[in-house]
Amino acid sequence: MTSQYIQGMVRDVKEGGLSRRSFIQKMAALGITAPIATQILSWNDVAMANATLEYKPTKAGGGGPLKMLLWQAPTLLNPHFASGTKDQIASRVFYEPLAGWDKEGNLIPQLAAEVPTKANGGLSEDGTTVTWKLKKDVKWHDGKPFTADDVVFTWEYAADPATAAYTTGAYKDIKVEKVDDLTVKVIFAKPTPFWADPFVGVAGMIIPKHHFGEYKGAKSREAPANLKPVGTGPYKFADFKPGDILSGTRNESYHVANRPHFDTFEIKGGGDAVSAARAVLQTGEYDYAWDTLVEDEVLKRMEMGGRGKISAAAAGDIEFVTLNTTDPWTEVDGERSSVKTKHPTLSDPAVRQAINLLIDRDSIQKFIYGRAGAATASFVNEPKQFKSEKLKYEFNIEKANKILDDAGWKKGSDGIREKDGKKLKYVFQTSINAPRQKVQAIIKQACQRAGIDIELKSVTASVFFSSDVANPDTYTKLYVDIEMYTTTQPQPDPERFLNQFVSWEVANKENKWLGRNVSRYTDPAADEAYKAAQKELDPAKRAAYLIKVNEIFCEANVILPILSRKKVVAASNTLSHDHSGWDVDTWNLASWSRA
Repeated sequence: MTSQYIQGMVRDVKEGGLSRRSFIQKMAALGITAPIATQILSWNDVAMANATLEYKPTKAGGGGPLKMLLWQAPTLLNPHFASGTKDQIASRVFYEPLAGWDKEGNLIPQLAAEVPTKANGGLSEDGTTVTWKLKKDVKWHDGKPFTADDVVFTWEYAADPATAAYTTGAYKDIKVEKVDDLTVKVIFAKPTPFWADPFVGVAGMIIPKHHFGEYKGAKSREAPANLKPVGTGPYKFADFKPGDILSGTRNESYHVANRPHFDTFEIKGGGDAVSAARAVLQTGEYDYAWDTLVEDEVLKRMEMGGRGKISAAAAGDIEFVTLNTTDPWTEVDGERSSVKTKHPTLSDPAVRQAINLLIDRDSIQKFIYGRAGAATASFVNEPKQFKSEKLKYEFNIEKANKILDDAGWKKGSDGIREKDGKKLKYVFQTSINAPRQKVQAIIKQACQRAGIDIELKSVTASVFFSSDVANPDTYTKLYVDIEMYTTTQPQPDPERFLNQFVSWEVANKENKWLGRNVSRYTDPAADEAYKAAQKELDPAKRAAYLIKVNEIFCEANVILPILSRKKVVAASNTLSHDHSGWDVDTWNLASWSRA
């Protein structure tokens, strides 16, 4: 494959001799996935396709209620504090970014009038600036006009370290200038190959300056709008009981004609994935259930009820285990798992290597997840050119035992290995969910056969994924030895996804445990490769840098990938919904309708 060959096909698309679909298919044959193929077309001034969902209603309203189940209940409605997917989904009902990602990886304008390209003057040749033109006549839910001032303010708000925003990584190294009331310019410190991060997708939701202006920085948690949003989205806020129910009403002044279709919107939280799937597939009480993390055989039986079906969208999400290399049982300066400490046993690379060999990924896929995931040793799996071909997984109890023997970890009279008075005894936590508890049990059983004692801990999902700084059981605190969850890749490019592996994103007391690096493990080589990728415009070289970051953490056996996850949801047979694996479920909620 040569760049000349690709450019030749791009010219064919421009001249009408090759369709977009055919181009994407040809790229797939070369190992280049659809999201990146569409980005190649965009960079070469070939307009992106329209949103993938056909909207059939001829007027807004009339659709009655739309009812969604999130078995992990939302707890806040500020998108820049939303470290959990449940809170991102809820926030996106009311707030919108300049653009979002459809299921094919196309960038779709939302508050922007158009996607920036070199042809329309939006992208600079040197990759250092992006100019966004905003939609006209967009209003906030309180009737105030949406302008460039709100976009600039959102940057100031998220970039301020004192705000302690979950999204700060997308904003802290850029500058944003107001050109006029409907135009903003994003200025990068260096050539930036993946420019569609600030103001795009999950990290990009714009908040109103007139509601948050007094609450930037240290007062950020005091804003009333954190729980009572005033956005530009298709639904206006009605009521919110954190951890329970969220409701909204149709935005009659929405900036897209004839939308939204539904008159009211409700998110019900709590319960579990099984009951959520059942409420859609069997009883029909709800229209849509998010993240139906249920054994595939159970879902297939439910689908036989005929009321709904499962939808699985390709995504970059990963179910994985983190091994804590800091000490979760010792408190330093008011926090456990401090980077100033070392874990008494998991800081030993041999122990981590052995545990990695004790995860039966193939059985986990076959008997639990089915069509919802694929066993993997790589943290990054999509798009394919960013996946490491070097990383391999193996389930081998005998080999794990030998590694521990050679490292001096001997079995005591109780069968548990120890060395220098320290035992291989761990607390392993995850959220309460039937498949995850089964995975825990599989791992525990294998560890026992290698002389490792595992105590299992299950935390209510609404607590585990909470952003509550006072809660010791949140996944970002990592106040245990081992934990497991899924992390979402919010865009068809892994750069932001991999900032979970850089030193400046370590979760700690100072950033209210909202830093993206939950493992606390750092490596100067990973930092260096990540920074190099951020400014490398050559796609092949950039991919190599990002692959290196991934490999450093996986080969250190700090991050133990288990399954490349698809985004699996349950939807009513009558519901037309836009399910994207590259954005949150509510990314295009305005276009949902009922047949």
